[in-house]
Amino acid sequence: MIRGLYTAVSGLVSLEAKQDSITNNLANANTNGFKSDDVKLKSFKEVLIENRDKVSGGMNVRNQLGYLSLGSAIDGTYTKWTQGSINDTNKDTDFAIEGAGFFVVRTNTPEGVKEHYTRDGSFRIDAQGYLTTSSGDAVIGTNASGAQGPIYVGNGKLAVDGSGNINVDGKPSGKLLTANFQDYGTLKKVGDNLYEGQNPNYQANTSIKQGSLEKSNVNIMSEMVDMISVMRSFESNQKVIQTIDETLGKAANEVGAVR
Repeated sequence: MIRGLYTAVSGLVSLEAKQDSITNNLANANTNGFKSDDVKLKSFKEVLIENRDKVSGGMNVRNQLGYLSLGSAIDGTYTKWTQGSINDTNKDTDFAIEGAGFFVVRTNTPEGVKEHYTRDGSFRIDAQGYLTTSSGDAVIGTNASGAQGPIYVGNGKLAVDGSGNINVDGKPSGKLLTANFQDYGTLKKVGDNLYEGQNPNYQANTSIKQGSLEKSNVNIMSEMVDMISVMRSFESNQKVIQTIDETLGKAANEVGAVR
């Protein structure tokens, strides 16, 4: 009886995490370059069930009856890296990456300046004339010598070709820095549509489209179907817990009671 209670509760915990993931996906359905997440579940380690009803040589011996799972557990959260649709905006400071790759930005954190990565190419030019994200983080490029640093545009006309080469007022001004990763599983979301990653490859060929933005890859209809399924499963687990609780109450208060 208690085993069934634990199994149902483990289901509630796992379904709550899945529901949080779905909610976050729906909330970011219109976030540029957002990649949806999915929570994967696994069963708890199975426990061997046995008794000693088997008689051998006049003695009761251990008899293995099989295995019984104790419910579900969270295996991990996985990001779906499928390409989002690319929409034209005709703004010189909007960029979309077609295929693999990330824009490189530098953010100010309590631990100091850190390098992060994003698929959101909705940039702007700040008061000092530098190209930044909508949050004010510096977008990184390389100059003619290959040195990395913020991209200065000033009041000039910005143009970027498909390989990321930058021209300001028709004059070469470096290259938009992009990065790719051999193992996307090492990437970690850190908020503000940014990622942390290890061992970035700055030499990977990345296709960039100016005047366009990549939209979120969230499939709203699919997420809504998943949400309904999770809610129904959650309600079923709640009913199981309620039934077990009522049964335990009767066992404790009524079974064996002296009338």
